[in-house]
Amino acid sequence: MDPLLKVLWSSGEELGPVAMATRAVAMFFVVLVMVRIAGRRSFGRKSSFDNVVVIMLGAIAARGVVGASPFGSTVAACGVIVAIHRILGRLCVTRRWLSNLVEGERVPLYAGGRLLGDNLKRACISEDDLFESHRLERRRDELSKSEDAFMERNGRISFVDR
Repeated sequence: MDPLLKVLWSSGEELGPVAMATRAVAMFFVVLVMVRIAGRRSFGRKSSFDNVVVIMLGAIAARGVVGASPFGSTVAACGVIVAIHRILGRLCVTRRWLSNLVEGERVPLYAGGRLLGDNLKRACISEDDLFESHRLERRRDELSKSEDAFMERNGRISFVDR
């Protein structure tokens, strides 16, 4: 291997600081392009579906930076993750059953002036958690001025005023 190439782009035990920095720069731009291809939704909605992509991209890309896996293989794996995300995202737009499977469903927590205890348990939300969210979002204590409350698909709690 050419000595300059070895300094700029080695792998495994031969990976020095300059080679790792070179790989990091290259992977930064590769992942930036892939995130642009994946679309704004990857980071905008912050649903569990989107978080999986972010975590997977980070984990796989890191292997290419540190030379634990071949660079081309990590780029290919990142590309597959982005493609799966893009395809599933598109399919979820037109197939509600798939959207509910991949992203989950909205869970009503409060309706018509009453707390829905079974749904609170299902969502792992205590009454105190619901009241805290209401105070933080609506700047008031009592739920009576809200008609409904939901655990949204992205995990946030939303309130509908009367």
